[in-house]
Amino acid sequence: MYFSCSPTTPVFRRTQLAAALLAVFAVAPSAWADDTDVPMQEVVVQGSRNSQLGIASAASAGVVTQRQLEARTVYRPGELLEATPGLIVSQHSGEGKANQFYLRGLNLDHGTDLRTTIDGMLVNQRTHSHGQGWTDVNFLIPELANRLEYRKGPYYAEQGDFASAGAVSVVYANRLPAGIASIGLGQNGYVRTLLADSPALGNGNLLYAIELFHNDGPFVHGDDYRKVNGVLRYAEGNDANGFNLSLMAYRARWNATDQIPQRAIDNSSLSSRFDTIDPSDGGNAHRYSLSGAWQRTSETAATRVNAYVINNQLDLYSNFTYFLDDPVNGDQFNQPDRRVTTGFNASHTWQMPLGRFQSENTVGLQFQSDNIHNGLYSTRNRVRLSTTRQDHVLETSVGLYAENATRWSDMFRTVVGVREDFYRNQVTSILNVNSGRATDHRASPKLSLIFGPWAKTEYYFNAGRGFHSNDARGTTISVDPLNPSASAKREAPLVLARGMEIGARTEVIPGLQSSLSLYRLDFDSELLFQGDAGTTADTGRSSRRVGIEFSNYYKPVTWLTIDADIAFARARYRDIDPAGQRIPGAIEGVASLALAVDNLGKYFGGLQLRYFGPRPLIEDNSVRSHGTSTLNGRIGYKLSQTMRVELEGYNLTNRRQSAIDYAYVSRLPGEPAAGVFDTHFHPIESRSFRVNLITNF
Repeated sequence: MYFSCSPTTPVFRRTQLAAALLAVFAVAPSAWADDTDVPMQEVVVQGSRNSQLGIASAASAGVVTQRQLEARTVYRPGELLEATPGLIVSQHSGEGKANQFYLRGLNLDHGTDLRTTIDGMLVNQRTHSHGQGWTDVNFLIPELANRLEYRKGPYYAEQGDFASAGAVSVVYANRLPAGIASIGLGQNGYVRTLLADSPALGNGNLLYAIELFHNDGPFVHGDDYRKVNGVLRYAEGNDANGFNLSLMAYRARWNATDQIPQRAIDNSSLSSRFDTIDPSDGGNAHRYSLSGAWQRTSETAATRVNAYVINNQLDLYSNFTYFLDDPVNGDQFNQPDRRVTTGFNASHTWQMPLGRFQSENTVGLQFQSDNIHNGLYSTRNRVRLSTTRQDHVLETSVGLYAENATRWSDMFRTVVGVREDFYRNQVTSILNVNSGRATDHRASPKLSLIFGPWAKTEYYFNAGRGFHSNDARGTTISVDPLNPSASAKREAPLVLARGMEIGARTEVIPGLQSSLSLYRLDFDSELLFQGDAGTTADTGRSSRRVGIEFSNYYKPVTWLTIDADIAFARARYRDIDPAGQRIPGAIEGVASLALAVDNLGKYFGGLQLRYFGPRPLIEDNSVRSHGTSTLNGRIGYKLSQTMRVELEGYNLTNRRQSAIDYAYVSRLPGEPAAGVFDTHFHPIESRSFRVNLITNF
């Protein structure tokens, strides 16, 4: 799937402006064309941040350019997504595992309700052995990212499954401005090398990239995270008229220091906060993909098609409760998952005047099929002891959508859309009673009203319905696999979400771009992390989140840029329950401040301050996490026009805080059989430094 800004753009803009924006956003020129017949021409626009006035249909949508992405200091690839205002990317296990995500008052676990695409391919994996919507972005190579596009809320017809809280798309470049050769060395066993270039070949360019990576982290039992990552792409033309074919390959293995109980630190049964209860936790993974994209654009229409085949495999070993269920062998479990995912997306946009009003329509088709083999096994030191469940799942979905964008006057435009999604699940389980077939469909209307601009300020109202899919195994289940004599509750294949938002975007102050949004997001059913199983569980309780987001980008002088974002959310269950109304893990306050300095002779650098506040860990709010803040930075020196050296620092203040917190019952050796209720945490990494030498050729 790809992002297209065309439904949100004013059709009254002159065609040359359309071509200029097209070079940056890869959208149809028809989105901005007026009645004047002006030949199209490609115009390259340089800039660190592009105006969204007259383009975006919501205050919470935006584009982050390559220059902004290059200025960010990231400890892990997933943190590149934090360029999205209000999004926090964390980790509670080994580096090879999918990240933990927080956005708009949601603990998104490993990706549920945050639709993530990289180079047009959906990253979220449905009916995953560890968690619904599993989003492993460790194959992302930041240097290849041409831009990042984000949209929040269920207001966009082209966004389907997992997009209720937001959608993030990273778009890879078809060609690089210059070749890249870099090597990085750092503390805790960090080594990274990258070689990438895009030489001309035939009528296009052949882009290649190879990355080798190793990191231990500060842990007593090092992560020993090793990955090999590669991209090979041939591309012709441009984002308006052209095509590309891509091969990607990623392999990794790692050890994991999972979350640990606070009492193990307090009673000194662990040597440090970087120690672990079960040193045999960890895993290995691979991802191979073949993808292609094709686009054709005329003065009045645009057609886009992309397709992909992905082979994913994960072998994950975790132990969150230690010796609660099995005091002899321990509670480690293995969650293997292997799948082949096929996806196809197509859309067509054309201008169609609505009387005297300028209007355009978009229709689209999205297809995805997953052939999944996964399971859950009890293990000890990564050796299987017993089988809890083993399943073969065929999950197929088709989404159809239509959208109309009309400018009714110079100061008012609308975007109206609807999508219909059809799902079919077929589960074959080793327990026949848990096998079966389930189908569902969901209609999702969307509406955006855009007023302005007045004095370089626009105002927005957005409303829409969205959804996320549930694990297909939960839609056919009849009995508990751990206790076949006990019945189990089936889940609906699709969970409805409803969203509303009002917002404003302004550029009235020279050099400053600001956006403010107030939103409400409701879910018919809430997904929560279940510590003793290491997966998500449907509580059946409906929820509501109300929040505010304020985002700013300021360039007061040519050598300094400032990003400042703040967000707050109130999350509650909507029903009355004696257990309480709070949603465990629901993030409340988020803030970030990033300073980037360049154009100061041979020196450049930046600082990034990130904060996410305390969260309730149980429903009655009697147990809460602490807040976490980190300060990262870098300073660089340009040795020549083609060579530079950088020193990057992480957690510069060396704070002893948590990347994530949970509250549940676990058992350590010698403790009562019923276990102990405690807070469990995964620490943020201690202060560390990395040196990178980068050469362009």
